[in-house]
Amino acid sequence: MTWSGIHGTAPATRWQDAYLSGNGRHGALVFGDPYDETVIVTHHCLTLPNGSRTLRAPDVAHRLEQVRDHVLAGRGDEALDAFSDGRPTQWGESFHPAFALRLRLDPADYRDYRRETDYRTGVVTVGWVDAQGAWQRDCFVSRADDVIVCRLVAPTSQSWAKLSLDHDVWLPGAPVGLGVGAFGGAGPGLASGIRGVLVSYPVRDGECPGYVGVTRVVVTAAQVVLLTRVARCDPDDQRPDQLDRLVAECERALAELPDDFSVLLDRHVALHRPAFERVSLELDVDPADRAASVAELLAKPHSPALLEKLFHAGRYHLLSASGIRPPRLVGVWQGDWNAAWAAGFTLNANLNLQLAGAVNGDLPEAVFALDRLIHDQLDDWRANARLLFGARGIVSPTHTDGQNGASIQLSRAWPLHAWTAGADWLLVTLLNYAAATSDSEYQRRRVIPLLVEIARFYEDFLTRRDADGQAVFVPSYSPENAPLGGVPIAVNATMDIAAARHALSAAVEASSAVEASSEIEAGEVSRWRALLGALPRYRINAEQALAEWAWPEAIDDYDHRHVSHLYPVWPLHEISVHATPELAAAALRALRLRGHENDSAHGYLHQALVAARLRDPGLVDDMLTEVLSRDFCFDNLMTSHYPSRDVFNSDASCALPGLLLETLVDAEPGRVELLPAVPDSMPAGRLRGARTVAGIRVADLRWDLRTGVVEAVLESEVAQSVLVLCAGAGPRTVEFAAGRPEQLSWCVRRVGVNPDGHAG
Repeated sequence: MTWSGIHGTAPATRWQDAYLSGNGRHGALVFGDPYDETVIVTHHCLTLPNGSRTLRAPDVAHRLEQVRDHVLAGRGDEALDAFSDGRPTQWGESFHPAFALRLRLDPADYRDYRRETDYRTGVVTVGWVDAQGAWQRDCFVSRADDVIVCRLVAPTSQSWAKLSLDHDVWLPGAPVGLGVGAFGGAGPGLASGIRGVLVSYPVRDGECPGYVGVTRVVVTAAQVVLLTRVARCDPDDQRPDQLDRLVAECERALAELPDDFSVLLDRHVALHRPAFERVSLELDVDPADRAASVAELLAKPHSPALLEKLFHAGRYHLLSASGIRPPRLVGVWQGDWNAAWAAGFTLNANLNLQLAGAVNGDLPEAVFALDRLIHDQLDDWRANARLLFGARGIVSPTHTDGQNGASIQLSRAWPLHAWTAGADWLLVTLLNYAAATSDSEYQRRRVIPLLVEIARFYEDFLTRRDADGQAVFVPSYSPENAPLGGVPIAVNATMDIAAARHALSAAVEASSAVEASSEIEAGEVSRWRALLGALPRYRINAEQALAEWAWPEAIDDYDHRHVSHLYPVWPLHEISVHATPELAAAALRALRLRGHENDSAHGYLHQALVAARLRDPGLVDDMLTEVLSRDFCFDNLMTSHYPSRDVFNSDASCALPGLLLETLVDAEPGRVELLPAVPDSMPAGRLRGARTVAGIRVADLRWDLRTGVVEAVLESEVAQSVLVLCAGAGPRTVEFAAGRPEQLSWCVRRVGVNPDGHAG
C-alpha cells in the first residue's frame, strides 16, 4: 500500500483545521505552531449536564387514538398538540472539549516547516528547522493504552530550559460557573512530574460533578514525552472527593505505562495499522499529485488524487472516532463549547451515513461501537415504545447524546418523536456485518433479539386499517420533511413502511434460530406473517416517482435534503434495478426530482448512495462534484455540514468511502456485482479487501474502463454458489470453496443508464 496521509506547509490557525488523531475514546486536535503549540484534548464521554440525563419520553400513549383521529381527519395541528405533554424542545447534553495542552518556546525564525498525519499509524508529526537545528513533535492517541502521547525532540538539551506546559487553556464558549483547578508544575521550565486539571461543572442537583485531565511529563536529555488521560466522574456517584479519586487513578495508570515513545507507538500501531489497511483504494493518480499538500489537492477539486485521499481520510476518521461509541456529528473532535446540534448522534441520516462504509470497508470497530450504543440504551428505547405508543418492543430516538436514549425532542416543525423507523435502520448495519462475516452466532446473540422487539412493536402499533384492509401507519413521519402544504406528522411515510417490512421479514426469517432459545412466544411468527401481508404497497405519484407517503392526500415536496423514502433502495436492497425494475425506475425518478434544500453535505452523499444502487453513475458524479467543488473540506480533510467550510461535521468524510465502495461493488446474498456504478471520475484503479453482504471478500479488483479490462480475486469464508456480474458483462455462477481464492477476468463495455432508469 502506498503512503497514506496528508501534509501541509503551515500551522492551523483555527481548531477546525487542526490535524486529528483518535482511538475511539480520546481525541487530539494538533495545531502545529512551532513555538506555541496547542493540542486540544477531547473524550467521547464529555458532555455538559443540562438537566436532560433523567428525562423520559412524554407519557402520551393514552391519547394515541385521538392523535390518529386528528391526523386522518387532516387536523395536523391538533394532532401535534395531543402528541405532546407541552414541554419545549429539549436537546441532550452537549459534547465539549476537555482542555488544551499548550507547549510554548521562545519564538524564532524557522524554515522547512511541515505538518503531516500518517493515516497508517495515526501519528501527527510537525517538523521545522531554526538556528538551533532540526525540531520534531509527534502526537498520537494510543489504541493499545488509551492515552494521548506527545513527544518533542529538540536539537539540544538546553532547549528545555524555557519550555512551558499549560493545561488551563480554556476554549470559546465555556459555561459561566465552570470550576477549574490546575495542579503540578508551577514555575518556569519543564521538569518530569505530574500536571493536570480538575474541572467542576456548574452546580446542578443530581448531575455529574465534572472530569479530570492528568499529564505525566517525562523529560530527558533527548526529548520530552507527555502522556495525557481524561476521566469523567460517574453521574451516579455524588461523593465530594470523586475528582480527587479520579486524579489518583489516572496518576497510577499513567505511572504504569512505559515512558519510551517507541514502545508506546509500536503497541498502538500493532492495532491501528492492520485495521486501517484492511481495505485500500488506489485510483489512476499521478504520483506527484498523490504526494501533493492538502492545499494543492483542494486547488484541484476534480482530481482523482483528491478523491483517493478523501477515501483514506474518511476511513481514518471513522476508525479514529469509533470505540466506546460510534462517531458523533463531529467524530470525536470539538474545539469549542458551542457544538452545533450538541454534537450528539443524529440517527435519522447522519450516523447512518457515517457508517455507510463500516461493513463493506471492513471496520468492525465502528460496527461494535454502534452495537454498544444500541444495547446501552435499550431500556430507554423500550420506554419510548411504551410511553409514546403504548406498545411493547423498542423505538429509537432521532437524536441522542450517547447516554440518554429517550425521545425528548418534541417540536412542531420536526416531531421527531413520531418517527418509528430508526431502530430498524440502525440494525441494518449489524445485520450486514453478520452477513458479510458469516457470523451467525453474533447475529443470533446480538441482533435477532432486537429484531423480535421491533416486530413486537409493529404488531402493537399497526392496529388501524384502511378500507382495503391494509395497515395504516399513523402517526407517521418522514425525516425531516412534510407533505407539501401540510404538517410533518402524517400517514404512511414510505420509510416507515419499508422499515416495518424489513424488520418483520427479518424476524420471521430468523425465527427458527430464536425459537430454540424460547425468545419467541407461541403464535408470534404467524401473526407477523399476517401483518406483513397487510402492509401498504408503495405508491407511485403523478410524476411517476416513488412517493414519500403512500397516502393519496400527501403531495411530495421535492426540495429537501433527506431522501428517507428511498430507504428501500439504500441501505436495503428491497428495490433494485434487477429484481423490481418498475419500482427502481420510480425511485430513480424521485431521486432525479429531488432538490438539495440547504445544501447539506449529507444530502449529497445520501443521494449519491441511492444513485449508485440505481445504477446511475452520472448522478453519482454530479453529487461528488457538488461536495468536492463547493469547499466542504477543511485543511485536515474533515468535512463541513454546509458549503464554504461552515460547521465542522464528519458526515460527508466518514460516508464518502462507503459511497465509493458502493460504486465498485454491490451485493446481496448469492449475488455480487462488480463496477455497478463507477463514475467518470474513477475510470481506473485498484481496490483490495472490501467485504460484501454476500459473504464474499474482494481480495483484489483491478479495473480500467478505458481498455475494458477488469480482473478480480474473490474469496468466501464458507462454501457457496454465487452469481457474479461485472459492468454489464454476462453473469457467471461461481462455486466458492471456503477460503479458496477465485480469479476472474472480463473484457467489458461501459454501462450507461437509460432515461427510464434501467441499466443498459
